[in-house]
Amino acid sequence: MCNNVQKLVPMSNPFLSPSTLDYNLPPFASIEDEHYLPAFDAGFAEHMEQIDAITGSAEEPSFENTVVALERAGSTLDRVSRVFFSNSVSHATAAIQELEQLIAPRLAEHEDNIKLNRALFDRLRRVSTEGLDDESVRLVEEYVSSFVRAGAELDDDAQATLRALNSTLSALSTEFSQKLLKDTNASALLLDSAEELDGLSPDAISAAATAAGDAGHDGKYLLTLILPTAQPALELLTNREVRRRLHEASVHRGARGNDSDTLAIATRMTTLRAERASLLGFDSHAAAATDSQTAPSLEAIMDRMRDLAAPAVRNARAEAAELEAEAGHPVEPWDWAFYAARVRRARFDVDLDALRPYFELERVIDDGIFYAAHRLYGLSFTERPDLVGYHPDVRVWEVFNEDGSGLGLFLGDYYTRDTKSGGAWMNSFVDQSALEGTRAVVINNLDISRPAPNEPTLLSYDQVVTAFHEFGHALHGLFSDVTYPLFAGTSVPRDFVEYPSQVNEMWILWPEIVANYARHHETGEVLPQDVIDRIHAAGAWGEGFETTAYLGATLLDLAWHSIPAGTTIEDPLAFEAQALADAGVDFAPVPPRYRTSYFKHIFAGGYAASYYAYIWSEMLDADTVEWFKSSGGLTRQNGDHFRRELLARGNSVEPLQAFRSFRGRDADLTPLLVRRGLA
Repeated sequence: MCNNVQKLVPMSNPFLSPSTLDYNLPPFASIEDEHYLPAFDAGFAEHMEQIDAITGSAEEPSFENTVVALERAGSTLDRVSRVFFSNSVSHATAAIQELEQLIAPRLAEHEDNIKLNRALFDRLRRVSTEGLDDESVRLVEEYVSSFVRAGAELDDDAQATLRALNSTLSALSTEFSQKLLKDTNASALLLDSAEELDGLSPDAISAAATAAGDAGHDGKYLLTLILPTAQPALELLTNREVRRRLHEASVHRGARGNDSDTLAIATRMTTLRAERASLLGFDSHAAAATDSQTAPSLEAIMDRMRDLAAPAVRNARAEAAELEAEAGHPVEPWDWAFYAARVRRARFDVDLDALRPYFELERVIDDGIFYAAHRLYGLSFTERPDLVGYHPDVRVWEVFNEDGSGLGLFLGDYYTRDTKSGGAWMNSFVDQSALEGTRAVVINNLDISRPAPNEPTLLSYDQVVTAFHEFGHALHGLFSDVTYPLFAGTSVPRDFVEYPSQVNEMWILWPEIVANYARHHETGEVLPQDVIDRIHAAGAWGEGFETTAYLGATLLDLAWHSIPAGTTIEDPLAFEAQALADAGVDFAPVPPRYRTSYFKHIFAGGYAASYYAYIWSEMLDADTVEWFKSSGGLTRQNGDHFRRELLARGNSVEPLQAFRSFRGRDADLTPLLVRRGLA
């Protein structure tokens, strides 16, 4: 660290030097809340000193003295940022939330100080790529293009306006996230008696009692909310009034007119993003956000989504007719999952909730997720209780290659809590980089309800899918084999990042894998093959609902971010309704997966104008699944090929070129259409 920066904070601050723990795991046991702000101060100062050294050099700009120097700069800021912003979603205590309100705008300002630095941009443009290897050439090109997209070519007045917009948007994003967390906790459904939970399994009722007790409501039952619209308990609750109350608690989050209302924030963010896009020369934020993705254009994205919408809604309407025949009355949104489960049971003899005893968390992790990674990639996992995380719930595993060499660390944080955002995600504490000599440290977060003491953690089938999905992201980070940190792991375009994680879902019911982990937690009985066959047979049932709900959120995202600069939105809920109607996905029994007021992906999660990425990535995923099936399935040869040609490459090559190297051709849309019942 630079001498001037060392004077800013005591050397006891654990962020001021690289961690001495294995794989540079952050020293969580030594980190206190009071360390963050001084470390950010030091990190900002250190980074600017390093930038000034680059721009003040009398030497002609070169790859080493400019681009590599830029890649190496900012290590203190990187260390503290990764830990702090992981905690801001995983363990957002009151102290962390207060700090985030201070730090987020300052970080946005600092990033502008880098990307809008004319002297630095001038040096980058003058760096010669002659004689460089392909990854180094790509690094130069990516830096130059990212500076242009950030506004480096704007004049002074425009840059001043851009800085103000970025600062305000950063603060608003933090405010949206914090208000949503508060209102999600406040909207949990409190019930007086176990009878109101009729239909739920004993362990789920016990978890609801535990949640109520933790919230100070001993003797009652609390149904906490997950982030999407659809709440798992809706499939099981026999009391229609309780189902209605739970659904309405979900869809009214952030839109109840209280001090946690998020609608005004969302509206202001979209108008400011439109203004920023115009400043940068784009017609809309959607056009700006999709300019550097794998999709060829915003128009191509819109065309694809519209092409999928009509058949998806048609399928959903057909499903609704079947559900109404089963129910004997019109099906409301809170009825759909309940009667869909009944129809699934009647038609396919599949009761997904009855499978929970076969999906115990420890077995899913050790004998399912880790076992699949062992069979496919030769990995092994050793839990490291000597290494601690940021919360007692966090567990740490060391990951080894087949030859016994260390690959990295995997952390798991599986249980929900009031300080944790809903949903599931992967973060990286340390990126792999040959330049820095680092190996990956990654974490998966899930939101599983904690069982009562001494009871097993039993997962729903959907939670098993989520666990495999998020571990696919973890593998993408762990397998990274690049030189430069900018390209490491999941640092790929947004509409490519979901692809490897979706592929990893294919192993959930693969014969050798499911037989190894899906065992009754009491009897040890293996999940019967005829049940697995019926799950496969029922796979396409409900895709009308799932695709329509997903496209509703996607097209809502694109509508919000396609508004031109100067647009005024007086009524955000009216705008939402009109957007869904205009897109042809306004089918009342199937609300969007996320409504505006709790659409954290786009207002506090980096997916603004990019929620389409899931289905865009799924085109690659579905084609890849077909490749695995036709190439022998779960073999080391197949795993090594996928790892070498795609997972290891990060963003060091153009992502679609990595796909072509793996697949031997461009992706075929047909497998996706078949999977979604849209062929």
